[in-house]
Amino acid sequence: MTTENRAQKDGSPMAAEPETPTDRSQEFDERPFIEASTEAKSRYGRFNLAIIGGSGVGKSSLVNAVFGRDWAKVGTGLPVTRGVKYYHDDSLGIWDVEGFEIGSPLQPSEQLRNHLTTISERSADEQVSVVWYCVNSSSDRLQQPEIDMIRELDAQGLPVILVLTKVDWLKNPITGKRDVAQDLKRFVAWLENPVDEGERPLSIPYERVILTSTRDKHGKGKGHGLGELVAETLSLSPEDEKDAFRIAQRLNLPWKREMARPIIRGAAGLAAAAAATPIPVADAVALAPIQLGMMGRIAAIYDLEFKTMLSAGALAQLGVQIAGQALARSFIKLIPGAGMVVNASVAGALTAATGEAWMRLCEQVHTGKVDLANVADSWGDYAPNLLDVIRKMAEQRISKR
Repeated sequence: MTTENRAQKDGSPMAAEPETPTDRSQEFDERPFIEASTEAKSRYGRFNLAIIGGSGVGKSSLVNAVFGRDWAKVGTGLPVTRGVKYYHDDSLGIWDVEGFEIGSPLQPSEQLRNHLTTISERSADEQVSVVWYCVNSSSDRLQQPEIDMIRELDAQGLPVILVLTKVDWLKNPITGKRDVAQDLKRFVAWLENPVDEGERPLSIPYERVILTSTRDKHGKGKGHGLGELVAETLSLSPEDEKDAFRIAQRLNLPWKREMARPIIRGAAGLAAAAAATPIPVADAVALAPIQLGMMGRIAAIYDLEFKTMLSAGALAQLGVQIAGQALARSFIKLIPGAGMVVNASVAGALTAATGEAWMRLCEQVHTGKVDLANVADSWGDYAPNLLDVIRKMAEQRISKR
């Protein structure tokens, strides 16, 4: 059975035909990919989170669980001032602010005010959007210095999520439901209606209390409460920084797909417009800049830096496999009535199917299931097949009705 017949039967990905010395697909230019990725990263910007809490409360574990980063390796981590460090990479900035210092001549709120003043003097792309105030769940109530610091954050206009860390979740052996110990329930009940020792109401201006654990008591599992923490953080983020947070976090993949799909639709429309006057397969390389730009923007959404993590040769190899003439040739002979030209319908469908496949591969790299160094070799497992392209052509026809 020939490769073409096999693809017609099972829709398996088609390998490009061997290139000849005159193949225009060899004229690969990675600049559209790199420029699109760079532009997207610049447009989305950086999300900055302040995490406040004492040593050992579990701040670094939270960062690693939500953002997939060991913050000691995030990037710049030099102390900004005593009690404050700033870690950052392209999409994420973490302000690590110590809890109140016992024995300090300054009141906790004044200590924090000085830290916030230091932060406010930094550049615009380093300003705090949301604060996680972390407290060990074994506490029975907040101490007055902690309440003062939360009030200071509120006075500075910063939304605060009170994060209870290291929660020991108990699983009911009969129902399978998870619950927490009675002591913690009493602490949470107090937080919902805080009172002082004289039973007088206290004002503690945080937005939400969220119970979290990054592992179970045996040090295993994916933790609990993290999805709720991520959703609340997004809700409190400024509108113009929500996409930056969606990119930085690694727990909610549907958010990233929602960002990627409009890019795929836009690229498919551009490809269809480019082929409004059908172009010969030999000239299908003209579609490559559109497809590569799409790929670069999607890579930015998944927080992947191909330029620095792949050699120029590997990036070129990947681009030749995916974009333009090589992929078009694989399908064009299998599409009834197409002849040897790429028309608007084929160009749009091929680009859309390629974008969906690239998104799936980026997702696998993003979650650590595919090594970035092996992306070029892995593309064959994700490349669109004939059925994918025909399905996209059918979707296009339906959307035009």
